[in-house]
Amino acid sequence: MTTLRKSRIGVLTGGGDCAGLNPALKWVVKTAMDERLEWERGVRYEVLGIRDGWKGLVNVDVATSDMEGHIVHLDPEAVRTWDRYGGTFLGTSRLSPFDPKNDVSRQVIENIERLGLEAVIAIGGDGTLAVATRLGRAGVNVIGIPKTIDKDLPGTDYTLGYETALNVIVEEVDRLRTTAGSHKRIFVVETMGRTAGWLALEGGEACGAYIILIPECDFSVDRVNELVLEGRRSGTRYEIIVVAEGAKPEGGTEIVKKNGVDSFGNKALGGIGEFVAREIEKGTKLETRSVTLSHLQRGGAPCAYDRRMGRYFGIAAVDLVVNQKYGNMVCLCNGKLSYRPLESLYGKLNLVDARTQYDTDRYNGRRTILSNGAVKKTGRARQQ
Repeated sequence: MTTLRKSRIGVLTGGGDCAGLNPALKWVVKTAMDERLEWERGVRYEVLGIRDGWKGLVNVDVATSDMEGHIVHLDPEAVRTWDRYGGTFLGTSRLSPFDPKNDVSRQVIENIERLGLEAVIAIGGDGTLAVATRLGRAGVNVIGIPKTIDKDLPGTDYTLGYETALNVIVEEVDRLRTTAGSHKRIFVVETMGRTAGWLALEGGEACGAYIILIPECDFSVDRVNELVLEGRRSGTRYEIIVVAEGAKPEGGTEIVKKNGVDSFGNKALGGIGEFVAREIEKGTKLETRSVTLSHLQRGGAPCAYDRRMGRYFGIAAVDLVVNQKYGNMVCLCNGKLSYRPLESLYGKLNLVDARTQYDTDRYNGRRTILSNGAVKKTGRARQQ
């Protein structure tokens, strides 16, 4: 009788929570522990869930077998219903073991070895996957799954959580329209997006926002007010303006809600929506309110697309482990599942190209899609 080789995989979720994490976790477990597939592979996998991101691999005490609260044994029955829920049942954190103020990366590597993990599958954004890349350089077998509602990871056309977050923006703006129309108010809606404006841009396009402000293109307050007054002269009763948290006025900087940075080096942004609302009311004398969606964008059950992509990414990650293609991130490129070296993505971001994907005069989504270049303009473009 053929003896199956035994192997152990660790899986974790890091960074901000979002919809799509639990579906990915479910399908990592179900694919790795599929009884029919294990005979084809010749390997019987065990899956350990690592709680609270990289923090779980810092705090676990393998030497004394004190793994409670940090490591959990997963199996297909335990994760059977996980794809129905948002967030992450493993928990998450923004701790980086490479934090220059408290570098505990050696401890993480030693704990991975003590746990007997053949590979670690990390589901996260640029910070979490940057840690995975650096651990890979140190000899750890890592696989990445892209997750971020900002969609700012390069090398993939999709990141888990994005589509559900867009749906939240559309749903909340739809609600605001009733009160905005009733009172003839302008509403400024602040979304997440510290460096990449995808959420604001595509969320704004989906909900029909009048003005969209993104981090990749600094905006003129005077031009915003000019567009608002232009809209009123054309007969509009109210306006919806969507602004990413990292958007900046010309000559200004991002607005932060508190000082300091997390261990990934990120500032706590927030307040640009209120700033824009004040400037509009001051410059146009029109009643203007601001709403910050904040963590609402992370919450709720995953939409159908995030459930499917969580499934596909989870399966693909295990495929990479089986084939020992370590040091890669699974991805979606041109409609096909594939993978990219984590090293090639390190330190890079996927940003909106304001020259081709954004109308810098209207402060909105582009009005030409099939043309190969920008439409020539003479002075200000005629508003349509």
